[in-house]
Amino acid sequence: MQQATDATLLIALGLPFIGAALAPMVMRRMGVAGAWLLASIPAFAFFAFASQIRSISEGTAVVGGLDWIPSLGVSLSWYLDGLSLAFALLISGIGFLIVLYAGGYLKGHPHHGRFMGFLLLFMGAMQGLVAADGFLTLFVFWELTSIASFLLIGFDHQREASRRAALQALVVTGMGGLALLAGLITIGMATTTDTLSALLADRDALRTSAFYTPALILILLAAFTKSAQFPFHFWLPNAMEAPTPVSAYLHSATMVKAGVYLLMRLNPVMGDTALWQTILPLFGGTTLIVGSVLALRQSDLKLMLAYTTVGSLGLLVMLTGFGTETAVLAAVLYLIAHALFKGALFMVVGILDHETGTRRIEDLSGLRRTMPLTFAAALGAGLSMAGIPLFTGFLAKETIYEALTGGAGAWSLLVLIVAILGNAAMVAIGFEVGLKPFIGETRPTPQAAHEAPVLLWLGPVVLAVAGLGLSLLSYWFYSFLADPMASAIADASVRNHASPLPHISLAFGLSLFTLAIGAVLYLGLDGLRRGISGGLAAFGWGPDRGFDQVMRGLVRLAVRVTAVVQNGRLDVYITVAFVVIAAALLLPMILAGELPALPSIPMLQLHEWAVMLVAVTGLYAVLRTRNRLTAIASLGIQGFAVAVLFLLMGAPDLSFTQFMVETLSVVILALVMTRIRLDPTDHRPWNEKLLDGTIAIACGLGFGLLLLKVTQGVFDTALTDFFNANARLIAHGRNVVNVIIVDFRGFDTLGEIAVVTITGLAILAIIRIGTPREKRENRP
Repeated sequence: MQQATDATLLIALGLPFIGAALAPMVMRRMGVAGAWLLASIPAFAFFAFASQIRSISEGTAVVGGLDWIPSLGVSLSWYLDGLSLAFALLISGIGFLIVLYAGGYLKGHPHHGRFMGFLLLFMGAMQGLVAADGFLTLFVFWELTSIASFLLIGFDHQREASRRAALQALVVTGMGGLALLAGLITIGMATTTDTLSALLADRDALRTSAFYTPALILILLAAFTKSAQFPFHFWLPNAMEAPTPVSAYLHSATMVKAGVYLLMRLNPVMGDTALWQTILPLFGGTTLIVGSVLALRQSDLKLMLAYTTVGSLGLLVMLTGFGTETAVLAAVLYLIAHALFKGALFMVVGILDHETGTRRIEDLSGLRRTMPLTFAAALGAGLSMAGIPLFTGFLAKETIYEALTGGAGAWSLLVLIVAILGNAAMVAIGFEVGLKPFIGETRPTPQAAHEAPVLLWLGPVVLAVAGLGLSLLSYWFYSFLADPMASAIADASVRNHASPLPHISLAFGLSLFTLAIGAVLYLGLDGLRRGISGGLAAFGWGPDRGFDQVMRGLVRLAVRVTAVVQNGRLDVYITVAFVVIAAALLLPMILAGELPALPSIPMLQLHEWAVMLVAVTGLYAVLRTRNRLTAIASLGIQGFAVAVLFLLMGAPDLSFTQFMVETLSVVILALVMTRIRLDPTDHRPWNEKLLDGTIAIACGLGFGLLLLKVTQGVFDTALTDFFNANARLIAHGRNVVNVIIVDFRGFDTLGEIAVVTITGLAILAIIRIGTPREKRENRP
């Protein structure tokens, strides 16, 4: 590994967050020109990451970071190898174009600056995620992408559909975030490490651990929710409620590929097992078919692309889990090709919507004359999506078929068939989005169609040219980007050899077969769309509707549970709290067989028996009295007796504290009782007394047995020695107890004081509420 000694990468990772904070002011003062200034942030990041290409292509990982919580050994560290570098270049490079595109797309919007801030926050979170080395850092940035996407998807917050889509995305991906946290903790328990670099250095530690299966399930749940795998795919198309710059960035280079990144990153340590090679192709293939079918059903161009993204993510997951080096090469090529053509096509659809007022395919035709640059970008991206030779999409498709035809057996054949059907749907949608709106006779549109300004067409043109250029320069593309990325995923040195020019092979034959099926689907898409819509309507249910039903069920369950446990009765709250305490104390000791040995009765002296007699007398008075004030005063006797025992046992400071607490408690409670209208006697039925008495005895027994068990164990003097050694040295105090309370536990003590203060204010408010107004006004 190579230690990054300069601050370039640190600036590249941190600058988007600074830009996010400054974006509203920049856009307010500079207008659209501010987009160029803000775009310099991802541009700087792109060149900072690009400066590491040569060293990483030679097999050297770049590491570095800053201490975050040194006392716990937690740092904000980065780990750049071929995989993370490729993702970082896509995020920053496409991010540069998206920021410019957003500057033109939302021109004049009252919250333009806020949107740009959210976009840069999203970019920074995704860059931090793919560059993270520590488990905690990875989790923090993972959750930050969910929060940033929530803000972006719900940007048009006045629309109910936007709010619903944002909440849905947050709930689904947030659930996956919790699974990721649990999975990382499980991996840490299995391998005793908390960094990806250390985990990758010992690749077999996790696979041979008993924690492998639970860790795998948790990691897959996190990845599947983030990358919209079936049955969690529904949130992604609904996220199209976001403005088109968000859709283009979300689908091409950022959040939806975070789950794929996680699977690729952990492939060296979790792959090469039967579970991995079964679950990933199964769910990935299912997602590919579901996404493709639903894409063919749509007439909204944006939804077509959204569902093909679902299918493409399924294809990536399927290839990652297939288990061969060629499949990994195919996944890498397709991921890069997809980022380029999907980002371009989404921006094209945004241009069509922005300049014509519609994005429904039946309303668009003949736009090549009025929008030539947009047509060129759309055609180039559409051809790459269809897998036409000379484009990166063709390289990916050839490698996919080469990988899937290399296996034997029914399983490999089934995966191959799924890939062919999914790719055929991609061909049809690629032509439908990239070609059909621009050919044929011109149709009237809600707005007079015209070419978009430079900020809008620049992004799709650059990405379409990149989709062609990387293929034509495949030698450098493979050497500096694709091969290091694939080698990091496969944990072996692998090399691409796919050519942008077609050559006679089984893979090329399957490519032609796929194009033929795709052309048939494209020509008959109108009828196919009606047939799929009718079939799905007859089915009548889906995960999206199921999500609403689950959320409504949760709300109803919460209402019912709240009605039981939060019914406004203080006695119920106290009863539940003490039942839980008793159960927490007694059940673990009973179930684990850890009850303490009963001690012998100690030989007490006369004055000690006298104190015990006082305590028993006070207890009798509490139980027998019918007056609450008398009960409060009698209860104080118990506290004073305990304080005397502390004094006799050589703890005067603790005894003094106990005296003060008991005195204040009796005084405050007595004052409250005199100010609130309460009956002087407390008549309660015998069943309530029996229940409360049983709970009280259980709590007392639990605390007593726990203390006995603790005192019967071996006394660990580590804390005692520490405080004795450091009380005078660090805190400059002789009284160890006071030093612990005031210095070592100062914030804890401050919190306790705050709690007591708030409680006192609450009591004061209750007293004033319970006092008649006339009496309060006449009180001196």
